[in-house]
Amino acid sequence: MTEAIALRLREEGLAPSTWANGPHDTYGAHEHRYDKILVVAAGSITFGLPVSGEQLALAEGDRLELPSGTVHDAVVGPDGVTCLEAHAPVGRVARLTRRQAGSW
Repeated sequence: MTEAIALRLREEGLAPSTWANGPHDTYGAHEHRYDKILVVAAGSITFGLPVSGEQLALAEGDRLELPSGTVHDAVVGPDGVTCLEAHAPVGRVARLTRRQAGSW
């Protein structure tokens, strides 16, 4: 699945890289100076948006498009997670978007 996702992202003009974390790993609240496109290849991860209190649970095949400057944190699911991530210039992602598997 990872290679198929990478191919789709490359077809969009993106340069994805792969990263993984173990079960229940966490990322504290932070933001980026680039637009971020992330797709879950295996496992699950939940992104939190501290400003709004919203939680975005992502599973295999789900995609998150995160605009630059969006404060977020994350908690990896019980089976760990493998993601493909690409960085895009500021402004490519117009708004925070979560797309479920099969809808992108």
